[in-house]
Amino acid sequence: MNTRHLFLVGYDICENSTRRSALRDVQHHALGGQKSFYECWLSVGELQDLLAQMRARIDQVTDRVIFIRLDARGQSLQLGQAEPISAADYFHIS
Repeated sequence: MNTRHLFLVGYDICENSTRRSALRDVQHHALGGQKSFYECWLSVGELQDLLAQMRARIDQVTDRVIFIRLDARGQSLQLGQAEPISAADYFHIS
């Protein structure tokens, strides 16, 4: 069984078409998010694949992508319009 870890994935991408492509890549793994930050449960292989996709898409001079590993046992603090993410023991892949 692949162990998954919780990551906060964020990006700041200048070009609209690249930003839309990055959004699609990240949303395939996201449980929820706001604007350009998403919480994603990723296995080591999925993390490596997503890193490679982002590296190939972005302009390394003007764009930024960040992956922050989170402690899934901790409580998240949400302000504003954020909605709690309901964690489940399964994933829906479409």
